[in-house]
Amino acid sequence: MTRCYLAVDVGGTKLAAGVVDESGEILVRDRLLTPPRDVWPTLSRLIQRVVAAAPAEFIAVGVGCGGPIDPATRTVSPLYVPSWSHFPLAAELEELLQLPVYVDTDARALALAEAWCGGAVGIRDFIGVVMGTGVGGGVVSGGNLLQGRVGNAGYIGHVVVEPDGRPCICGGRGCLETYCGGRAIEAETGRPPQRAPAAIVERTGVMVGRALASVGAVCDLKTAIIGGSVALGFGEPFFRAAQDELDKRARLPFTSGFQVMPATLGPRAPLIGAAALARRSHS
Repeated sequence: MTRCYLAVDVGGTKLAAGVVDESGEILVRDRLLTPPRDVWPTLSRLIQRVVAAAPAEFIAVGVGCGGPIDPATRTVSPLYVPSWSHFPLAAELEELLQLPVYVDTDARALALAEAWCGGAVGIRDFIGVVMGTGVGGGVVSGGNLLQGRVGNAGYIGHVVVEPDGRPCICGGRGCLETYCGGRAIEAETGRPPQRAPAAIVERTGVMVGRALASVGAVCDLKTAIIGGSVALGFGEPFFRAAQDELDKRARLPFTSGFQVMPATLGPRAPLIGAAALARRSHS
């Protein structure tokens, strides 16, 4: 029987689970909308459905979840799943599945996915960014995913891009996420992000380029790989605006030439990333 990873993705809009083999191929997948309440019962039913359909022996479970997370307590507090505050997701999954479970943020999972079998293969220093309901990131430096003090390094969605700007769900003001997250765009325009007007698409790119210029200088990076439904749905106009803004602002010798690239794994990235978390940790 094929040995595989059970991959789980928890977001503010959707829950997904799948079976990913050791080459990064998704064999089985399923998804549900994230309910406003009773998230764990919904997720556990989804996972059991995927496990029942799996032609595989599982090695381990990887979970990408909206942040922030607390690796010390193995709990999650995703900002867009308000009913989960310090929720013991790893422990619940281990009890359900009797398998080792590894949890990290969804954006850090995307960075590992792109480094494993996507557009960042062979790139040792880059940031992976997810633009979905919110905005997250994961920094790879010297081929290693940066952890940070408590395991949330790379959280670019809370880089301040507008001093004294809009209030953010995190409690601050002017964060990138308050302008460029899918939920923020929908609240501003009254439309889903895929129907945002051209001016909003361009402004989103400018804001992201502005934030990347700061992150690139702090972390000494020259590549950003951006995925998620908002960025990939906006497409070329968004990426052009982000690159133009970055070119204007990243002018130091070590940041000049900073390139923005779309994630090559597309909608497969969240589950491949979750599997990559398990692959990295369970060796």
